[in-house]
This record gives sequence, C-alpha cells and structure tokens, in this order.
Amino acid sequence: MRKLTITVLMDIACIPSESPGDKTTEHTTEYHVVTALKELGHRVHILGVGDRVEPIIAGLTENRPDLVFNLTEQFRNDRRMDKHIAGLLELLKIPFTGTGFSGLMLCRNKGLCKQLLKARKIHVPRFVILFPKKSFRVPGTLHFPLVVKPLYEDGSEGISNASLVKDCDELRERATLVFERWNQPVIAEEYINGRELYVGVLGNRRQKVLPPRELFFGNAETGGPVLATYRVKWNEDYQKKWNIKFGNAALGDPAKELIARSCKKAYHILQVLDYGRIDIRLTPDNKVYILEVNPNPDIAYGEEVAEAAEKAGICYNNLIDGIIRSAMKRYDLPSR
Repeated sequence: MRKLTITVLMDIACIPSESPGDKTTEHTTEYHVVTALKELGHRVHILGVGDRVEPIIAGLTENRPDLVFNLTEQFRNDRRMDKHIAGLLELLKIPFTGTGFSGLMLCRNKGLCKQLLKARKIHVPRFVILFPKKSFRVPGTLHFPLVVKPLYEDGSEGISNASLVKDCDELRERATLVFERWNQPVIAEEYINGRELYVGVLGNRRQKVLPPRELFFGNAETGGPVLATYRVKWNEDYQKKWNIKFGNAALGDPAKELIARSCKKAYHILQVLDYGRIDIRLTPDNKVYILEVNPNPDIAYGEEVAEAAEKAGICYNNLIDGIIRSAMKRYDLPSR
C-alpha cells in the first residue's frame, strides 16, 4: 500500500501522552491505532475533538489528509452526537474509516435498531421503550425477567445486576433511576438465556466474519452475574471475584454458519462499514438473538475484535491495514 497522510480523529481527552515514561495511555485504542499506523509507514497527525466544531474544520481543511481514521465516540460529551462527526466528514468530502452518519444513527437507538432487524426476520429480544413522565405500559406479550438499559448508551454503561428486573415494580424503580441519571428513554427487553458471544465483522461488499468470542459467566449458577454489566466488562477485580473470563467460543459448524449469516445480514441492514462487532445470545437450541450492533467498536490490541482477528490469523497491524484498505476501496482511492 502507498504511504498515506492520515489524520486520526479522537476525543480530545483520549490523545495519547508523548511524555517519556508516561504509560497511562499505552492500553488505549487511540495509542494502539496511532502506533500501528506509524509502524505501517503512514504519516500520522492527531486531531482532538472537543466541544466546538470550528477547530475540527480548520484542522481538516488546512492540512487536508488522504484519509481520516475516525475514533471519535461523542461530541460535547454526548454519545448521541457521534454521528455528527461522521456527518461533518461527509459534508467536507474527506474519506474516513468506519461507519457513516446513517449507520451510526441507526445503531445508536437500540429500539430503532431492533425494529429494523425484526422487520427483516432477524431474531431480537422482545422489548418496550419507556419514556420519562409517561405511564408505564408493558405489553402482555412481553415476559419477565427484563433487562433495563439506557436507550442510547454503549459499552454496558447504565447496566448493572439491578438492570435485570422480575416484575413491574422493579421495572419502574430501575427505569426511574435511568431516566434521572442518564437523562434519556429506557429500553426494557426480555432476558435471553444463553451464551453471550461477540462477533467481529470486517469489510463491506464482501464481509469476513471473525471467530466468535465468548463471555464466560463462571459463577452464574452460584449467584454470580448473568449480564454483561459495566463491572463485568471493565472491572478486573470484579471479574476475578466471579470467575468471569473472555475467550474464544467453541462452536459447531452449524452454529457458526447460522451466526455468520445473521451477523452479515444485520451488518448490511444497519449500514455498518469497514468493521463492526455484533453482540448476540445463542440459546441452548441454537437460536441466534442479536442484542447490539456496534459500529466503530473498540479495536484496541487485546480487546474482542483484535483477539478474534488474531484467532483468524490477522495480526494487529494487518487488522488496521485492512480497515484502511476497506475505506479506500469504498472511496475508489488508489492503494498503490
């Protein structure tokens, strides 16, 4: 591949430190991507996204890159506005990696995402959307226990063991807390008993489904967590306490093929581009339920997408190189 001038667009608080001996940022996606791009021989510039759009426009137009590697996750501390950064890049006609405005909009709203998938015959948990200051109406077709989540968050934010509710009183209590703390509607969806799997997908017209990763709830039968809560995902001490592990999923070929078909279809419907991760539950009778579709997911070295790529024989630098090549192909940019 020819050497490119690449601007890495990231939240300003995530800019890796260049101070000698400062290791605080060495485990972040931003650090790993920037390091990989430099090792691949590209000319790399970092542009931080704060709470004003003017510096972003100036930084991109005064030193126009060949490509933007978009790692932003929010704007003005609001995850719902991440799509506007992609929209800005589209307006400026600057090529960039990852999902665009439309796909980010479709995936951010968990209810809209599930409605679209359900309309295309993809299994999703039955759900209801609840709004602040409106009466609670739980359809008779919806069966407890339910999992209560903020409608627009990701990374398991707003999910704890208390998110699993067994009746209307617990639902009302948890929904009220989410309304107050996250200032957004709630989605309450049926709890699906089964294995929790994370499926990385790469590419666009031709998609490559990576080997599924699994979240193992080690002590679930003795009172341990059964949801991918925030602490389950991010707190190492909590993981050790409850024997929670992440690893490669052992699956038979029929299950692998069914998962691949469902994930490719969801990826296409929701307009995910270049790379994504789809979170599913696989029931004991091998039915695939899609829980979340994550455009522009965490691609830090050692996290789920990178680990799955490694299992598929794709080293980290080649993973980043592949994302760049996918984006360039979308824009009909020469790679040589």
